[in-house]
Amino acid sequence: MKNTSKWMVSACALALTFALPLSSNTAQAAAKQNGTMMQYFEWYIPNDGQQWNRLKDDANHLADIGISAVWIPPAYKGTSQEDVGYGAYDLYDLGEFNQKGTVRTKYGTKEQLQAAVSALHGKGVNVYGDVVMNHKGGADRTEEVNAVEVNPDNRNQETSGEYKIKAWTGFDFDGRKGKYSDFKWGWQHFNGTDWDEEKKIKRIYKFRSTGKAWDEEVSHEFGNYDYLMYADIDYDHPDVVKEMKKWGNWYAKELNLDGFRMDAVKHIKFSFLKDWVNDVRSQSGKEMFTVAEYWQNDLGAIENYLNKTGNQSAFDVPLHYQFQAASSSNGNFDMGKLGEGTLVKSRPDKAVTFVENHDTQPGQALESSVQAWFKPQAYTYILTRDAGYPDVFYGDLYGTKGSSGREVPALQKKLEPLLKVRKELAYGKQHDYFDDHNIVGWTREGDSEHGKSGLASVITDGKGGTKKMFVGTQHAKQEWYDITGNATKTVTIDGDGNGEFSVGDGSYAVYVQK
Repeated sequence: MKNTSKWMVSACALALTFALPLSSNTAQAAAKQNGTMMQYFEWYIPNDGQQWNRLKDDANHLADIGISAVWIPPAYKGTSQEDVGYGAYDLYDLGEFNQKGTVRTKYGTKEQLQAAVSALHGKGVNVYGDVVMNHKGGADRTEEVNAVEVNPDNRNQETSGEYKIKAWTGFDFDGRKGKYSDFKWGWQHFNGTDWDEEKKIKRIYKFRSTGKAWDEEVSHEFGNYDYLMYADIDYDHPDVVKEMKKWGNWYAKELNLDGFRMDAVKHIKFSFLKDWVNDVRSQSGKEMFTVAEYWQNDLGAIENYLNKTGNQSAFDVPLHYQFQAASSSNGNFDMGKLGEGTLVKSRPDKAVTFVENHDTQPGQALESSVQAWFKPQAYTYILTRDAGYPDVFYGDLYGTKGSSGREVPALQKKLEPLLKVRKELAYGKQHDYFDDHNIVGWTREGDSEHGKSGLASVITDGKGGTKKMFVGTQHAKQEWYDITGNATKTVTIDGDGNGEFSVGDGSYAVYVQK
């Protein structure tokens, strides 16, 4: 067993480490490039089985623009071929077996996925697997279970007596025929469900049996937020714990993964998640960078999770909501407070910063979209600052298919210059200028290891103007220009290392050396 303190590495450090292949002749170079993650899917990816092929073909381009790690969607069989992956049915079926009416998943076959991972690794891009362990959907059969109804707004309150229901809790995986694992799931492996097939009614049901209860070490929203959807997995059951650890090690090895994105962690027993991550790290001998989705606009709740697990990073949900508010406030948002109450400010070593994801995009469960006009400002913030590990959303870079005419256009032409800046120039000491209601900015002085490195970023949600900022005396007399093309006038750095950097109304600019 390796000393687990080895794994308590900051998100920033891991981002740097994962930038290039971890071989002896590239380790030094790897530590020099800023890391950037990309979520390589959006909710409305076509069900054409070609996403893994698209990813493979995109590997060279992703590496070129500075993507150092890709977060892939849930790669296993869901409730149907159309399933995005969060209705997880068989975690061992990566598009290999004829189950749920299909061999391939929405994204393709196992062989195509493995080819994509190999292509990414060949370009120095790491791969993070999406881990859905809160629930199982698409059961093969019903079972009779003793259960009680609970109040949806207070899951600790029982609202009925005990009675038998027919629950979809039997998972046999006949199409896989025991390959990789012969474990079959039954009602005893779950805490509850939300459907009684006998009465055809939807309720939140807590199973009644000796030792059965909601897991306590979860979010306390709705009294106890253990239950989320489908058949809720019971992590107090020793056979479940053993099987899920076995699967985690299989998943990491089968795809040669470099890390994980953990889904819905606030609904899962925190101590189990800590042990699960440590077990995979120990068995694989790899650092396995892990980012948790603790979805709550509450910094304290996210910090509590991080303190309890001690071995993971987390998405900066509060920062996302700050971006959303700034984009929706008609210029009345106080930009000087943009970073207040965010994870990247309180725990920069643990923060994965992002603008949008598959859940927040239009039409989805957590819809809280950052308006398109402000997204470049938000990406400027996460890509050119020194703190946090930024995550770029596929739907922002390449556009989303949307639903009911709510497609989101691609921002590729606006985001790729920012990615280039992050990869090549966003280094050195940072100076912040969050001293105005509208116009805020920051500079990076650059360093000796990256030619012409250093930058000056300015963003605003309202009226534009200029901001005097210090970039370092080593840049005195240099001419700087806005790489985004939004500001047309160059800036001459004065003898004291200062420049007057301008930005247009509701716009952004990133100045670099000519």
